[in-house]
Amino acid sequence: MRWGILGAARINRSIIPALRAAEGHTLDAIASRDAAKAAAYAAEWSIPRSFGSYEALIADPDVDAVYIPLPNHLHAPWAVRAAEAGKHVLCEKPIALTVPEVDRIAATAAGAHVHVAEAFMYRHHPQTQAVRELVAGGAIGTLRFIRGCFSFTLDRPGDVRFDPAKGGGALWDVGCYPVSYARTIAGAEPECVQATTVTGPTGVDMSVAAVLRFPGNVLALVDASFIAPFRTEIEVVGSAGTIRVAHPFKPGERETVLLLRGSEVLEHVVESPPLYVSQFEDFGRAVRGEPPVVTLADSRRNTAALMAVLDAARTGETVRLQSS
Repeated sequence: MRWGILGAARINRSIIPALRAAEGHTLDAIASRDAAKAAAYAAEWSIPRSFGSYEALIADPDVDAVYIPLPNHLHAPWAVRAAEAGKHVLCEKPIALTVPEVDRIAATAAGAHVHVAEAFMYRHHPQTQAVRELVAGGAIGTLRFIRGCFSFTLDRPGDVRFDPAKGGGALWDVGCYPVSYARTIAGAEPECVQATTVTGPTGVDMSVAAVLRFPGNVLALVDASFIAPFRTEIEVVGSAGTIRVAHPFKPGERETVLLLRGSEVLEHVVESPPLYVSQFEDFGRAVRGEPPVVTLADSRRNTAALMAVLDAARTGETVRLQSS
């Protein structure tokens, strides 16, 4: 599969080595709105071809798939345009900022017979599967709580994540991870959401805290922030024990999941290929017709949950989600 990348984003530094390490994948092209920048980037990363526009790259018949690491508000429009051009698409999270946008992506992908996926890389890591299996197997009894956090200090003036018109804010940037993780572990969708935010001078949420209620009286407590120290953690609490995950969203090649039951502490060691490699290999299998780890239906439901969090924070009311 021959890939092109739309934009010279910082995350490419992690993506490019993984793409090249994944079996059956090659990086063929990079596009930027500045042709000179694209050419320089291609030279720096030994990418065979460069394009001075996104349109030129997705029109090229020698590109099979595109990776989209653009600012959040550009994810859905370019996913649609690339799919319309017959390209498979791996799009950074969040794949869209509204449910109708996800629906348009799905309809376009179906009509063009291409595969489109949201790049929640942690979902492909065996650590995530290990936690799911521990919970499903009754290792902590009946599920009661899921607590997740993701924060870091964002202090770069003019950063696109401060712009509300471009899908800025802590929830869309990092809060989407613990919300996604909670849904994954609960194996269900939230019935209702309560939330509050701390709004910054540009109008985006600088901090957000939310409670999501799932079927079976399971509660998820989620927080995310641009004005707190770096924190990533998941804690899953059951009637008989607790699971603690120190690096849930960007796990390394060797991780330890802790299972606590009374005075007993059990360590589950999980080993894995480099984080993003599994994501590309899953993408390749999906293009060949196998079920993907992250479906567009799942992305639609996660988007709905994130929209509910923002709505609950804006109104100060409990927001109930419709089943979908």
